[in-house]
Amino acid sequence: MFVKKINEPKDLVFVGIILFLLLYSVFVLRSIAPFLFPTYLFYVIFSIVIFFLFSKVTFNIFTLFSKQFYIGSIILLILPVVIGQITRGTFRWINLGPSTIQPSEIVRPFLFIFFSNFLAGEDLKINKFIKSLLLFLLPFILILIQPSLGVAVLTAIGFFGIILASNFDKKYLVIVFLSLLLVIPITWSILAPYQKQRVMTFLNPQSDPLGGGYNSMQSMIAVGSGKFWGRGLGKGVQTQLAFLPERHTDFIFASISEELGFFGAIVLIIGLLLLLYKLASFINRTSDLSARAFISGLFFVLLVQVIVHIGMNMGLLPITGITLPLISAGGSSLIATMMSLGIVLGAIH
Repeated sequence: MFVKKINEPKDLVFVGIILFLLLYSVFVLRSIAPFLFPTYLFYVIFSIVIFFLFSKVTFNIFTLFSKQFYIGSIILLILPVVIGQITRGTFRWINLGPSTIQPSEIVRPFLFIFFSNFLAGEDLKINKFIKSLLLFLLPFILILIQPSLGVAVLTAIGFFGIILASNFDKKYLVIVFLSLLLVIPITWSILAPYQKQRVMTFLNPQSDPLGGGYNSMQSMIAVGSGKFWGRGLGKGVQTQLAFLPERHTDFIFASISEELGFFGAIVLIIGLLLLLYKLASFINRTSDLSARAFISGLFFVLLVQVIVHIGMNMGLLPITGITLPLISAGGSSLIATMMSLGIVLGAIH
């Protein structure tokens, strides 16, 4: 069977959670970033269509084209360097008429399909493991030089999740750890000055309240000022007066906490935890090792996104520009996430 019907109650619960989070996002963004509409509504509708289209295809069909997906992903990652739109010293986006796309987000599910198919299905030998690391480094570096540290980290996390779901000798984890230690100095040298500043000011944001520590301090103020019920939609001081930067993307959790308070934030967190729980339960619902590796990789990506985004909004982690899945504004990120979730739905039995 190459086409799958969505008719199981567990599948419908999964779809319901996703639609709830999308509605929550539209509800909040309409208040804190009305300038995004109606364009963002188009992205939401388009992503839902993509989700259902990809959910109709069984995973083994995608694996047939895994090599082509990898080559196409590399080409897409090179394009921003050649013809990309430069914004704030970065070249992550490609112009498509009135809108733009971020290839580093779009290619992630296709890279995961490739590595899931490449690493799963048989015992992972050392030579194949090293080859996979070299194949991974190419897209990782291409994403890093744009620069897009957050996306690069998430891609690496997904790759790690795929490895964990593969049949391998656990000693390979030592190789992964040592590889990460070698990559850290390289990564630091590639980072843009503002990214290095984010890491340094994380340790003491008060040392530069109007510079590197400004975003972190404003975010913590917004989270704390919401109290239990929040100031109300459209009434957040930090959010509506734009003291809080990137309130609709990097700091949307802080915006939600200010306007909807602890209650609104908890409702959102519960929704995200339910999504992660469903993904974790799906890992054992497929007999296809490649599909299992793909779901594992996606689970780790979304888990880290939730933890890092909320952590940096509360001043607990450095600011990395990682968005909140299905909630933060961003057409490319939303489409890539919905595409990945659709692939998961098509992979389970």
